[in-house]
Amino acid sequence: MIGRLSGLLAEKNPPLILLDCHGVGYEVWVPMSTFYNLPAVGDKLVLLTHFVVREDAQMLYGFGSENERAAFRELIKISGIGPRMALAVLSGMSVTDLAQAVTTQDAARLTKVPGIGKKTAERLLLELKGKLGAELGSTQAPVGDAQGDIQQALLALGYSDKEAAAALKALPAGVGVSDGIKLALKALAN
Repeated sequence: MIGRLSGLLAEKNPPLILLDCHGVGYEVWVPMSTFYNLPAVGDKLVLLTHFVVREDAQMLYGFGSENERAAFRELIKISGIGPRMALAVLSGMSVTDLAQAVTTQDAARLTKVPGIGKKTAERLLLELKGKLGAELGSTQAPVGDAQGDIQQALLALGYSDKEAAAALKALPAGVGVSDGIKLALKALAN
């Protein structure tokens, strides 16, 4: 029903954010991978969303990339895995790490996520096999425009998601792609 939101980031309280879309504030639950890549409060933000309607609640989940949303949707299809657990999985590991764990059938990687035991991890691996692979785990399209290009460049250079996210936070607002890459590389070199 609601597939994408575009507006100004009003509040950040992990894992919940408030996105102001022309005067209407949407509470959106986001995985930590998306949260770390959010712009500053007051800046423009575009999120892909998944709307969940239950008997007792209507919840909106937001993602910085199509890969994250697709992985979330695959996770919630699994019996016993609800939106909160899927959000925990995507907060505990990147889509790339999840796809690699599924490809290698590595249950130990999944059990590192809080709330995931050995049996649940094995069921996740079995259910996701063939559904979550290289196409989802390839590259993540980040949240911002120039920041997204900078992050992609850092990932292509071999830096981890966490290192790239930390370098992006240190960049001044409105920095260009080439200057941003140079500044990020300097920050990572320290």
